[in-house]
Amino acid sequence: MQIVYYTDPLCCWSWAFEPQWLRFRLEFAPFIKWRYCMGGLISSWETFNDPMNAISKPVQMGPLWFEAKHISGMPVNDHIWLNDPPASSYPACIAVKCAGLQSADAAEQYLRQLREAVMLKGQNIAKKTVLMEVAETLATHKPALLNMEQFEHDLQNGAGQQAFRKDIQEVSYQKISRFPTLTITTNEGKGVIIVGYRPYKVLLEAIAVIAPELKPVQTNFFSESNISYWETITARETEELKQSTEAPVHL
Repeated sequence: MQIVYYTDPLCCWSWAFEPQWLRFRLEFAPFIKWRYCMGGLISSWETFNDPMNAISKPVQMGPLWFEAKHISGMPVNDHIWLNDPPASSYPACIAVKCAGLQSADAAEQYLRQLREAVMLKGQNIAKKTVLMEVAETLATHKPALLNMEQFEHDLQNGAGQQAFRKDIQEVSYQKISRFPTLTITTNEGKGVIIVGYRPYKVLLEAIAVIAPELKPVQTNFFSESNISYWETITARETEELKQSTEAPVHL
């Protein structure tokens, strides 16, 4: 199955969805490939308007983040919208695409660390200094994953911006209006779209519809190799992963 995950580093519901998404990637790893498409949630506060949640200025975003924290159980620093509100999500989206120019793994881990920076630490990921600090941390810990010189070069020469522009065009063409959104397609052309924050059973139900022959593979996330790969994990994610009790598929 091919999955396109439409998201944004500043999307609180995408962060809330991390436990389910991580579990899904592990349990269905033998059967899926995925890529991230950056949605460009907030171009600027001069043009941003979310009538469904009555949000048109930064201070109004805090209550939505608090709601995401309450519903999902994921830790969220909603005070950033009072203390140091990000002016746009575009710089973070572009930075993710810069990491992605090196590898899909680099993009995934950099996106994760950006989410942690803003959601857990309350750092303003619209600022270049923060984007660079997150990249430097990743490059220092995993130099084989991210080349800092290349990252900075792509951030300055427009390569990341060009890649992000393609994502924005795809989001528009696919008429994606909410994040997270997942499009899941089988090799036979069957597909399903999952929109917004959803419990894990919704993912299982979607797979049962388009590929009923596929069953979750029991995995030991808490192995040394997995822990070293992800490094950080929240209590809510640990709780979700401990529910991975389906019988293993014999491949």
